[in-house]
Amino acid sequence: MDFNLRDRTVLLVVGGSRAYGIHLPTSDVDVNGVGIATAAYYHGFMQKWEQAEGSHMAVFADTLTPEETKAMEGTKLEGTVYDIRKFVSLAADANPNILDVLFCRDAEVRVTSKLGDKLRENRDLFLSAKAKHTFSGYAASQLKRIKGHRAWLLNPPDHQPTRAEFDLPENTLIPADQLMAAQAAVQKQLDSWEFDFSGMADAEIIHVTEQVKAYMTDVLAFMGYPNPEDAKWLAAARKVGLDANLIYVMQKEREYEAAARYWKQFQDWKKNRNEARAELEAKYGYDTKHAGHLVRLLKMGREILETGKVHVWRGAGGPGDAEEIRAIRNGAWEYDRLIEWAEAEDNALEQLYRERKYVVAKQPDRNALNKLCIELVETALSEGVLR
Repeated sequence: MDFNLRDRTVLLVVGGSRAYGIHLPTSDVDVNGVGIATAAYYHGFMQKWEQAEGSHMAVFADTLTPEETKAMEGTKLEGTVYDIRKFVSLAADANPNILDVLFCRDAEVRVTSKLGDKLRENRDLFLSAKAKHTFSGYAASQLKRIKGHRAWLLNPPDHQPTRAEFDLPENTLIPADQLMAAQAAVQKQLDSWEFDFSGMADAEIIHVTEQVKAYMTDVLAFMGYPNPEDAKWLAAARKVGLDANLIYVMQKEREYEAAARYWKQFQDWKKNRNEARAELEAKYGYDTKHAGHLVRLLKMGREILETGKVHVWRGAGGPGDAEEIRAIRNGAWEYDRLIEWAEAEDNALEQLYRERKYVVAKQPDRNALNKLCIELVETALSEGVLR
């Protein structure tokens, strides 16, 4: 990246908990935005740029409010500035974090220009029923983390797994070349069964993947295979004609490797988690911060489909549930209540989508969005410096 990021950024906003109105004075400060690079990045092929993050965000430190500046004392300013083309593509797929940039309050905008203003003026073009898949998909990711961390809290592994526990010798008896050839054959078969998602938007991929996973999980559980991935691997191994004894040993190796990964993930989690967050987890039995995000995401997804509005700010002037979400982050809901609510809300969102009772378009008008993107890039290149 050989251009001045600050000069080429057309829009930058404060995101995360501060944009939602559920932050504390000490909450982290994150910024996200949109940039339009210089002509060489659009007219040639040697220079490429999709986003800037990490230390590059330091150039925006002086745009923060005094409270935000104080909050980030001793830390780095985090966030991402996306190239306009990547930003438009992500927004068209209803990426929740990207929609936050377009629909946050003016009070959260830290850098803007006439091009950034034009982008936000046209933000409704990005709305579609794709939000069902992305918001529920992001919520599902939060729920997966909650369940995983809860398992560690309630039943933590107490030792590093050994090969002997899986009836394996200290060193595998299968020659390395034979094992590698067998693994490659199985993987090739697994790859041949993968869906071709080329040409599909991220939101559609999420939806199809969720539906297939749910179907396969139910079918395989009925057949006595609790883990779909293990069942797929076993089917592939049999399909390529591996010997039963070889399959047995390879399965044991897979089980050992999975246990070793689980142990490492547990150790990394214990080592790297925030101290205050760890106290909340220990007190309430699950990650309450993830719970707050889960609730917010499902609510926002439903609001978009039912009202066509993106309520980033959750406080006064918005839905007014900021205090509730903050309370959930602080442990107000028991684990069982959270799971029950999340399942009911996700089912309601699925029914809303299936019955097509949404007020937004099923798909965004990509031609209109492409035209907007072209206009913004051409204007930026013709004017040179954007501010």
